[in-house]
Amino acid sequence: MTRLEAIHPHTIAHRGLSAHFPENTLTAVRGAYRCGCPWVELDVQLLGDGTPVIWHDPGVRRCSSRRGKLFTFDMTTAKTLDVGAWFHPRFAGERMATLEEMLDLINELGLGLNLELKVNRGRDPRTLTETSLPMALDKLPTERLVVSSFNRQALHTARQLEPDPHRLNLGLLYDKLPKEWREIASHLNAYSFHLDWRRLKEKQAREIKATGYRLFCYTANDPIAFAPLWQWGVDAVISDDPDLFAHYLPGKAAT
Repeated sequence: MTRLEAIHPHTIAHRGLSAHFPENTLTAVRGAYRCGCPWVELDVQLLGDGTPVIWHDPGVRRCSSRRGKLFTFDMTTAKTLDVGAWFHPRFAGERMATLEEMLDLINELGLGLNLELKVNRGRDPRTLTETSLPMALDKLPTERLVVSSFNRQALHTARQLEPDPHRLNLGLLYDKLPKEWREIASHLNAYSFHLDWRRLKEKQAREIKATGYRLFCYTANDPIAFAPLWQWGVDAVISDDPDLFAHYLPGKAAT
């Protein structure tokens, strides 16, 4: 087996199964598993005390019972937040997951993980990567882990920590593919590109694939509009609701 070639899926559940569960939570990942999603995409960043947690926003207002910047919370106070009731009352009492808790669950369920190193404004990408990456590499086998980021310093730090591309599958996240993408990918010994499906051009997709990289697209929830991208060579779609794509994947007939 070469890296992920034999087991990688066509669909990845965005922030867990976030169309049906509160995003980036243990419950969302359990829900993804129960619905048959083999891979999930999650965000990691640091609390003020340096604890890596699964969280997307720089603040907690949108997805919790409180307000404030994430870095103002330590683990004790972060665990008092209700991170489920905002989505639906039946999820009241859900708590913020640490990276360690989430990795243990993913390992228990046998899922694959696309872990995004989420570097929000003013936060240190090197510290985030040095804290989070060794834990992820220790907990999950290479074939079930892709680590991605929009932040170039985080990616450089990740590659410095693990120079072997067969030990670390590194994904380059972009809203729009930069002109120097080949040079960047070669320098970082990258595994994949993760691009906004709405801004991707057919020529770019075919060039990426011809160069030997995997190509993931985010965040798509319209399988009919997305359908032409499979013909361009896209390997996987990151979706809030992957089941929408069940009858629209390569080799499947639309029904």
